[in-house]
Amino acid sequence: MKEELLNVITAADTALVPDSIFELTHFVNGKWLVYDEEMALERISPATGKVVSRLSRGDEKVAKEAILAARQAFEDGRWSRLPGAKRAAILNQVADLIENKKEHFAIYETLETGKPITQARSEIDAAIDLWRFAASLARTLNGESHPNLDPDIFAFVIKEPVGVASIITPWNFPFLILSQKLPFALAAGCTAIVKPSELTSATAIMLGQLLTKANMPDGVVNIVLGLGGEVGHTLSAHSEVDVVSFTGSTNVGKLIVQASASTLKKTSLELGGKNPQVIMPDANLEEAADAIVFGTLFNAGQCCNSGSRLIVHQDIKEELLHRLGNLIRKVPIGNPLNSQTKVGAIISDEHSESIDACIRSLSQTNAKIFVGGRPLLLEGLTGRFYEPTIVVDVDPAMDVSRQEIFGPVLSVLTFETFDQAVQLANDTSYGLSAGIWSENVHTCLSFIRQVKAGTVWTNTWMDGFPELPFGGVKESGIGRELGKYGIEEFLELKTCQMRVGATREKWV
Repeated sequence: MKEELLNVITAADTALVPDSIFELTHFVNGKWLVYDEEMALERISPATGKVVSRLSRGDEKVAKEAILAARQAFEDGRWSRLPGAKRAAILNQVADLIENKKEHFAIYETLETGKPITQARSEIDAAIDLWRFAASLARTLNGESHPNLDPDIFAFVIKEPVGVASIITPWNFPFLILSQKLPFALAAGCTAIVKPSELTSATAIMLGQLLTKANMPDGVVNIVLGLGGEVGHTLSAHSEVDVVSFTGSTNVGKLIVQASASTLKKTSLELGGKNPQVIMPDANLEEAADAIVFGTLFNAGQCCNSGSRLIVHQDIKEELLHRLGNLIRKVPIGNPLNSQTKVGAIISDEHSESIDACIRSLSQTNAKIFVGGRPLLLEGLTGRFYEPTIVVDVDPAMDVSRQEIFGPVLSVLTFETFDQAVQLANDTSYGLSAGIWSENVHTCLSFIRQVKAGTVWTNTWMDGFPELPFGGVKESGIGRELGKYGIEEFLELKTCQMRVGATREKWV
């Protein structure tokens, strides 16, 4: 693909650029700790190369201080014993405060991640909806009763908050993923310590600024900044933490399980994916092609739900590739501070190099680059961009077919029969999401039953709603977020049995 054939956008809305650098520090027990300039980490915008924010670098000491604050806040009941309606009122107030500041949130999401401003705005809107949905769950928590076990026994099961939750979030959807976790933990009655990615910490701190305005009690939510090895490990291993909720790579998820194993605490992990889209011969190719391009290029492919593996029937492969090539050339790529841009920057130099190394390694295989395949230099922008890339003639055993690249790269495989398509879809260590395109409802239902994935889409891709659970199987994770199941990760069951009739029969 030639650069001149791309729809490149370099201009920006300069009114969106802040006047000063945002200085971030830790929020512990309702107080902001002193900003430590000597220990500060700089966040440079991946799109412009300019410093966006500086954050205090936390350590084990700060992490432990936050954990103990959350423990005290949980044990004294200032949050856990509040009626659900009062917790819900505060969560709804937080949602209102975010809504009043949503453009401010979106701008910093764009500056720190390099994602398009229109996408960031949509994600903040979605996050607001999640806070309000979680508030509804706080009011509707219930258990179950068992009145028919025995004439003299009345039994019931109640749900109680687990306790202190460590919430560790990634850089690709900083505020959206935080909002998939924190309000659900709070709705359950848990207290929390939040550790955002050191690359994208601004919106977590902005949230902290709003919590006091919403009358959130001190110590209920604590925010610790810093590196995973220094802060994340402590938040995973500490004995006073009862549950860890983490989103990120599968490799780091395994390290968190190891760290948490000493206390056998609960873990909820949303990890990687190598998600297949199966295109049957009867598929609507116009609609499918648009969704495939979206699933590949959304967030520059830096998305666990990226539809990065295309499994297409050999009879329609050439026609579909022709459509995909034409569409990709139309997608606006470039400056994320332009409302026309749909594909922004790559998060870091290291990640850009990782993507490119994977593509360069294809020269040792029979796979071919159909379009793209190299870093993209844009006039007037010093940041990191990568060409939308399609790789064809892919063998299922190749890394490009099996490993999560986390970039704007689509691998194309072919099949002849439905059973072969299912086998290819399941031939991966991941199981986050999958999709199929067919006009035959029986084909779609058969695929739903046979594919190993936490979410399955038919004739669409990456739709999502707060009411529906999200999570994966195999090495894509443990547990679920969102829906009524999202709050269950932060609850424990307690069985209660009461003798209400005659005294029990004597044993001795």
